[in-house]
Amino acid sequence: MSTLRDLAEEHTHLRPADIDHLHRIAGDWQLLSDLSFADLLLWVPVDADGTFLCVAQVRPTTAPTAYQDDQVGRIVGGPEVAHLGVAYSQGRIWREGDPVWYGDVPARHEAIPVRLRTAEGEAGEVIAVVGRDTNLSTARTPSQLELNYLTTADDLAQMIADGTFPPPRHPGETTSAPRVGDGLVRLDAGGKVTYASPNAQSAYRRLGYASHLVGEDLAALHRRLAGDPLDGTEASNGILAALRGEAPPRREIDARGATMLTRALPLMPAGVPIGALVLVRDITEVRRRDRALITKDATIREIHHRVKNNLQTVAALLRLQARRVSMPEARVALEESVRRVASIALVHETLSMSSDEAVEFDGIVDRVASAATEVAATEVSVGMRRRGSFGVLPAEIATSLVMVLNELLLNAVEHGFPPADEADEHRPPAASGMVPVAAPEVDPSLRPEVVVSAHRFRKMLHVSVTDNGRGLPPNFDAERASRLGLQIVRALVTGELRGTIELRAGATGGTEAVLVVPLARNAPEGRAQG
Repeated sequence: MSTLRDLAEEHTHLRPADIDHLHRIAGDWQLLSDLSFADLLLWVPVDADGTFLCVAQVRPTTAPTAYQDDQVGRIVGGPEVAHLGVAYSQGRIWREGDPVWYGDVPARHEAIPVRLRTAEGEAGEVIAVVGRDTNLSTARTPSQLELNYLTTADDLAQMIADGTFPPPRHPGETTSAPRVGDGLVRLDAGGKVTYASPNAQSAYRRLGYASHLVGEDLAALHRRLAGDPLDGTEASNGILAALRGEAPPRREIDARGATMLTRALPLMPAGVPIGALVLVRDITEVRRRDRALITKDATIREIHHRVKNNLQTVAALLRLQARRVSMPEARVALEESVRRVASIALVHETLSMSSDEAVEFDGIVDRVASAATEVAATEVSVGMRRRGSFGVLPAEIATSLVMVLNELLLNAVEHGFPPADEADEHRPPAASGMVPVAAPEVDPSLRPEVVVSAHRFRKMLHVSVTDNGRGLPPNFDAERASRLGLQIVRALVTGELRGTIELRAGATGGTEAVLVVPLARNAPEGRAQG
């Protein structure tokens, strides 16, 4: 299904600013659809001959839809869209005409011109038309609630035609809450309540207000109800701002252990402020769950912090033991263990500062790479460079991957650029009467360097560790290598990470280690995958 932007750019000559305004309408028009008990269809002109294209549609949650099939993408002309042509060309809301039939469903057509106000605040040209189509199959005498909904809907429709709806969205706000069915309060120009839906009345009752809302000064009521005077003042100021024609951000009111979210919208059809519309939602349970999650997150972060501290203690003990050991082989083994423990501690340190069980891995790789160059036993200065981004990785992948990279980076530095007295390790022993075969030498014009590359492709993480050093020894077989580091790498990659690893000669010399790790973790056996 093509998006609104795709359809508009492909079939019309609308400017980017026009399309952005249509996006804002489509992001906020569920409110108008619910108040109207009607489907809303956004039509844009395609040709000068009166042909229109439907680029967006929303169905009401308060009434049956007039269309069983989605209308987005339909291009229609002729008598079927004559009402759209009138609204577009004359710039007025069209409400004339008899009901039309879609199969066995009778529907009433209305057409609302869409304007984008100019930088000077004046109403601009009509750029599109909103079709408001009501299913009449369940028509009956409207209740007081329905009459208030329809009256408010007509005011908002006029504001669309004026270019003053929807109001600007504040940073960080979404369009998901509150909605018409959560609770609706209508105010007159003086801020007095003229109507409150039953759900709105229930929301205020939970805050401790048991009387009927009609006739109350809502701004003053918010100040009285709020447990925190600052919250009450902000909520009250939001109501007053809407009465002045402004669009304030959403506010929360806490009282008696309950929380209510409010959204105030100005009502100013034809540019005349006539009051405000206030949508309310009881979000008490949502906030309780939020607080529980915050407590849980804080506990998890504290656990990671303590694990990191314990790992650092273990590393310190191993380092102390290494200093007391007289055997060089044992000292080297202990020092390698210190580095491995420290690399795992890095992951837990990052998790202790994160709000979820995932880490931004690039920073960890950079720190591990820097440490590898500092502790590696080599006589040359080796540069480290990262190419590409690992992105955010789940903790279960990050912990194993950081150990793998730690081993590979240390191997690349120590064995790709060994001290001079270890160079003979790269030469195979000579047979009797034979001249030894020399290992490839490092090009002195090249700066010793190790590059870590990463990219994601089809839910797989591809990683390579490449150096421009001496390369692999002749007849090297990674599967039979006896070094503990390579054994750890193979075990982690094929076991914990469920991936693959290949050690090979680099394309231009040196050594390249290539890892492919799946990012999607399989569900345990016996448990359905989501």
